[in-house]
Amino acid sequence: MTEWNKRTKAVHAGTRRSQYNEVSEAIFLTQGFVYDTAEDAQQRFLKAGEDEFIYARYGNPTTAMFEDRIAAIEGAEDAFATASGMAAVSGALMSVLKAGDHVVSARALFGSCLYVLEEVLTRYGVEVTFVDGTDLAQWKAALRPDTKIAFFESISNPALEVADLPGIAKLAHDVGAMVMVDNVFATPVYSRALELGADAVIYSATKHIDGQGRALAGVILGSKEFIRGTVEPYMKHTGGSMSPFTAWMLVKGLEHMDLRVRAQTASALHIAKGLEGHPKLTRVIYPGLESHPQYQLCMDQIGAGGTVLAIDAGSQEASFKLLNALGIFLISNNLGDAKSIATPPASTTHQRLPADQKAHLGITPGLIRLSVGLEDPDDLLRDLLAALDAV
Repeated sequence: MTEWNKRTKAVHAGTRRSQYNEVSEAIFLTQGFVYDTAEDAQQRFLKAGEDEFIYARYGNPTTAMFEDRIAAIEGAEDAFATASGMAAVSGALMSVLKAGDHVVSARALFGSCLYVLEEVLTRYGVEVTFVDGTDLAQWKAALRPDTKIAFFESISNPALEVADLPGIAKLAHDVGAMVMVDNVFATPVYSRALELGADAVIYSATKHIDGQGRALAGVILGSKEFIRGTVEPYMKHTGGSMSPFTAWMLVKGLEHMDLRVRAQTASALHIAKGLEGHPKLTRVIYPGLESHPQYQLCMDQIGAGGTVLAIDAGSQEASFKLLNALGIFLISNNLGDAKSIATPPASTTHQRLPADQKAHLGITPGLIRLSVGLEDPDDLLRDLLAALDAV
C-alpha cells in the first residue's frame, strides 16, 4: 500500500471486511462491543489490541476505516476522526495546551477558529499572539522559547492568503513549538503539509472529504504518538468523536474525492480567468492566478489554486445584488460541495469581527467567496457574468 498513489489509497486503504467479505465497506452502527469473558473485558480496558474496540466514543470499526484511509492519503502515521471541523480544531489545540502556555497564530482565520483562540483559550489562561500569517518577520518576532503551538490556515478563509508553511515551520521548530495547520482549502488531494513541516494537520471533513453537503465531520492527523497519546485521551473523554454513520459516508466520499477536487479546481481557474479584469469587480482573488501575490508559493507548496476563489463587487449593495441575481450558485456558507456556493463573509461567517479587523484582513463589504462545484464551468461563468450585468 505504501507504493500506491493517493487515488488508489482513497479507494482501498484501511478496509476492514467482515466474515462475509463484502465489496462495499460495512457500517457498524453500534456504540458498544461484547466481551467473551469478564477477563477479556478487564484486559481490553487495560490495553485494547490493534483491532479491538470498547465504546464508539473511543473507536469503532467504521470510524477506524476512515481514520486509516485518510491517514494513508495524507501520509500521516495516524488520525482521529471528530464530530465536526471545529471539534478537530478545538480538540487539537485543547489537548495540548494548559494555562500559562503561549500560542502564535495567523490573524486571518475562519470566524469560529478566531473565537476559540481569542475567547476560549484566553479564558483558561493561554496567551495568544496574532500575526500577519504571510509575514515571516512577524512570526519570528512573536515566537518565543515558551511558545507551544504555531497555528494557521495553509490558505486563509476567506481572503485566500497563502502561508509559507516551510518558513513558518522552521521558525516554530527552532523554538520548540508544534506546528498545527488548518488545511481545508489545500485539501488532502493537494496537501504536502506534513512533508513541508507541519506536525499536525486539521480538516473540516464537512468540506471536500464529504463533498456533498451531507455531514458535519473533522479529522486531526499526525504522528501516532500525538494522535493516540495526546488527542485520543482528550477527545474520547470530552465527547467530540465522529459517529459510525458519518464515518461510513466519508469513507465513500474519499473514493471519488480526487476526481471531484481536481474537476472543481479546473473549473475555479476557468472562472477566475473569465472574471479577472471585469469592470464591475474591484478584485478577483485566486491563488492559481499569476496576479495573486503568493502565486508562486502556492504552486510550490500545493501545485494548484484549489476550489475556492473570491471576488469583490465594491460594496455590500452591489454584492447583494449580484448574489440575488445568481441562478446556479447557491447563497450558503459551506464550501467544497458538489454544488457551487456563494458566501458574503463580511455579513455572515466573519460578521462578528470588528470593522477595523475586517478591513485589515481584506474582508470588505463587497467580498464574495465562491466555492466552485461540479456543474459545467461554462454554465457557472455565464451565471456570474449575467449576475454582474444586474449590478
